Amino acid sequence: MNPKKLTRSRDDRWLAGVCGGLAEYTGVDAWVVRLITVVAIVLGAGSLILVYLICWIFIPKAPDDHRQPATPPVPPPPSSSSH
Repeated sequence: MNPKKLTRSRDDRWLAGVCGGLAEYTGVDAWVVRLITVVAIVLGAGSLILVYLICWIFIPKAPDDHRQPATPPVPPPPSSSSH
């Protein structure tokens, strides 16, 4: 079993994916995390904006599992013109 890692969400994001990532990590709905964040900022915990920006910088993005594996380039078909 892999340990859970805190990452910024790629799918559930409004600004930087910090709240979506926290929601995925904790198992709480993202709207609850966003609501708590907004209420805390409005009620005077303005330093929470700084914490959010620091999280944006230091929490890595979640890996993109939907990427297609790199395929080698297809060579062009042989030309039919004769020299």
